[in-house]
Amino acid sequence: MASIFTRIISGEIPCYKIAEDDRFFAFLDISPLAKGHTLVVPKAEVDYIFDIEDEHHKDLWNFAKKVAQALKKAVPCKRIGIAVIGLEVPHAHIHLIPMNKVSDMNFASPKLSFPASEMEETAQKIRSQFV
Repeated sequence: MASIFTRIISGEIPCYKIAEDDRFFAFLDISPLAKGHTLVVPKAEVDYIFDIEDEHHKDLWNFAKKVAQALKKAVPCKRIGIAVIGLEVPHAHIHLIPMNKVSDMNFASPKLSFPASEMEETAQKIRSQFV
């Protein structure tokens, strides 16, 4: 059965897309820790990030770097935090989280909720900065 991320990539489940190319896809997390919290995933469904073939793994991080740079320009913050946890969805993914303090990266914190219009506005701001 396809992972939820594969279903998002295929368009079966809607998302707030940030960027994509032929191998990678980035979209806003619908249960974010911070405004702009973005997930970067390979289109190929691989459960564990360290099982990704070396060249593809390197390219995933390069794609994530471009997304992070756009995110930093679009959402005021000190840094973009990075997390790879991979327990909740069996599809490798990188969390990019705008942060101003270390506690902004606490996954035990309550998740935020934003209206759809604000999510789309945030996605648009990030997309406009993506090169």
